[in-house]
Amino acid sequence: MPPFVVPYLIGLVTAPLAGAVTKALFRGTVKTTVGLALQLKKLAAEASEELQDLTAEASAEFAATEVQTQPSTTAVVTKTAAPPRVTVPAKG
Repeated sequence: MPPFVVPYLIGLVTAPLAGAVTKALFRGTVKTTVGLALQLKKLAAEASEELQDLTAEASAEFAATEVQTQPSTTAVVTKTAAPPRVTVPAKG
């Protein structure tokens, strides 16, 4: 038997097996990567929502503080006496 026959036969037997194992490893890698990407997307959305909530709370507190510290904007009307009436004598 020639010396290349044994490696050739081993290759014929192991090639389909290696293909199946490689396919399973690749499939698992893709599934894991997609799962991680979905989890990261969910975490990013939650973090964004939390940041928006904190921003809204801080803005509301700031606005409330501004209203309390500003002086009243209502106008105060004081009544003053009418100026004296000057009468001009009629000519005649």
